[in-house]
Amino acid sequence: MICFQNVYKSYPMKNGRKHILQNFTFDFPDNQNIGILGRNGSGKSTIMRLIAGSEFPDSGEIKRKGKFSWPLGFSGGFSTSLTGEENLRFICRIYDADIPAVTEFVKDFSELGAFFYEPIRNYSSGMRSRLSFGLSMAIDFDVILIDEILGVGDQRFQEKCREKVEEKTEESNIIIVSHSMDTIRNFSDVAILLDNEELSVYEDVEEAIALYVKK
Repeated sequence: MICFQNVYKSYPMKNGRKHILQNFTFDFPDNQNIGILGRNGSGKSTIMRLIAGSEFPDSGEIKRKGKFSWPLGFSGGFSTSLTGEENLRFICRIYDADIPAVTEFVKDFSELGAFFYEPIRNYSSGMRSRLSFGLSMAIDFDVILIDEILGVGDQRFQEKCREKVEEKTEESNIIIVSHSMDTIRNFSDVAILLDNEELSVYEDVEEAIALYVKK
């Protein structure tokens, strides 16, 4: 499914560089729902963007097999000068998705109302997340990437998101980053713990959670 081969990734800082991965090689578990755990700043979201292809490694190679979503919770791929509807049409063409069907679903699910026809620059961060979530649920992906998006909106909308993700897991696998241990428990078959630029796979999700909490 996903293989990192000698991947190096860093970011410039005021005093040097922040190293996320250094000569990192790792095969992600195949055909599993994966929860990723790690402290703030450890690089979880960076790894999600690398998997999605929305960011590239400084060096090394990332191999993917299948159709991957962008990370839910990341709306940097939207053009802010275009409306929600126009962004939807553009994304549908990229993924060869049915525009009328996707439009109908996203308009209903996102609950954006008239804002669906407004430029993205007029959206709040929550509105962008709801549009991104709706699009990811409307398009058929082999793997759906979720980065803390289940916390968007009020409790009613969060519950709707969880129910839709549960429905999608019947046909797709998910990779999820969350600080909610209940979310990791509910949606993960295996867990990956990110610590000091190392990823460790745990078949026992509760064992991974216990180690994460201890660290």
